[in-house]
Amino acid sequence: MKRNKVLRITIVALLTIFISAELVAQDKVVDQIVAIVGGNIILKSDIEKMYMDQQAQGVTSDGDMKCEILENLLIDKLLIAEAEMDTLIEVTDSQVNQQMDSQIQMYLAHFGSEQAVEGFFKKPIAEIRAEMRLAIKNQLLSSQMRNKIMQDITVTPSEVRQFYRTLPEEEIPTIPTQYEYAQITMQPEISLEEENRVKAELRNLKRRIEEGSSFAAMAIMYSEGPSAGNGGEIDYQGKAQLDPEYAAAAFNLKGDKISNVVKSEFGYHIIQLVDRRADKVKTRHILMTAKVSPEAKETAKSRLDSLANLIRKEEIPFAAAAARFSSDKDTRANGGLAINPNTLSSKFTAEELEGNTSKVLSEMKINEISDPFETMDQKSRQAVLKIIKLVSKVEAHKANLQNDYQHLSDLFLADKREKTLEKWIADKQAQTYIRIDDTYANCNFEFDNWIK
Repeated sequence: MKRNKVLRITIVALLTIFISAELVAQDKVVDQIVAIVGGNIILKSDIEKMYMDQQAQGVTSDGDMKCEILENLLIDKLLIAEAEMDTLIEVTDSQVNQQMDSQIQMYLAHFGSEQAVEGFFKKPIAEIRAEMRLAIKNQLLSSQMRNKIMQDITVTPSEVRQFYRTLPEEEIPTIPTQYEYAQITMQPEISLEEENRVKAELRNLKRRIEEGSSFAAMAIMYSEGPSAGNGGEIDYQGKAQLDPEYAAAAFNLKGDKISNVVKSEFGYHIIQLVDRRADKVKTRHILMTAKVSPEAKETAKSRLDSLANLIRKEEIPFAAAAARFSSDKDTRANGGLAINPNTLSSKFTAEELEGNTSKVLSEMKINEISDPFETMDQKSRQAVLKIIKLVSKVEAHKANLQNDYQHLSDLFLADKREKTLEKWIADKQAQTYIRIDDTYANCNFEFDNWIK
């Protein structure tokens, strides 16, 4: 189905960088123009580089991957041309850097080391990053244009009902097993000595920066935050978007001064103001976290074990124990009930759960209280101990309107958006000069009218 192709293109576009014609072709690749879309060209080296890029990420295909890459690039050129004419679409350096970091991490995850990545591309990481920049900007323009084309598409309840009634039996989706659970978490105590060690390291880094070292370079080398690869830079954020302690320090900075050590829910920081725009600031920071000792973990586990036994003996209700003892402020006021951040409901599929939590829940019975186990706090990225209670479990089943309306609504919305993008592509094909080299004439393209 053509709509499935549109969906696949949309997802791949968010995860994969279209390596641009500016990249130097491998010695064995003789460059030639293989397609023209309006005033833009697609080179053979574009396809070869993209082919290498997909191999580097472990992407496979049942069809002709190079034909699929060409069609992706053809669609991309249509979207980029439209985005460049739209004054409301903008791509910032920070967005490019973040996407670049994500792409490099994909390479590292696939190959296992920087040396292996450099060996595959036959060039150092720094050169790979430099060559990516324009290609990433174009990919982000393409992505934003896709979103704009589909952003105003909505569905009504009557449309969802009609969509469901007309679905062939074999196309009615299967809803995977869903879990509702409550939790009590306990953060192992960190010793004063460990906290002082981290703060001393940050104060030393601050001194080195004030003596002339680059803040961005120090962030790359020492920060434990996700922005480390981007020199610690966090793009423009308002106070409400930042941790309160971080925001208080950042908004009080002047010039390029560096803050004293600041403690937030994520760890300890030193912060530098990069720019201020109205009620938002752009900052750099170096994040370090105090490490938990094995002894502290064992102590927390023992306390949770005792608490679990009290709950099982009904000496204290789970909800009351969560409100009183849980370290997770997002769930303790709600009896420990966890909320799915993707759907804002209390139901999770196994794939939406952290690995250890998913494994424990899959082996539990309704209202059972688990033994303590270790997991990762998704905000602070620190190890925490938790016990959980399985509140409900809905086994995998064929979707129905009564129980799965939201899932069917989301499915129909995605279908409607795909059709909208499909029509946009067809319209642009008709309005745009397109020529494709005869060497690709036998490609089984998903969209008609590329070859006229």
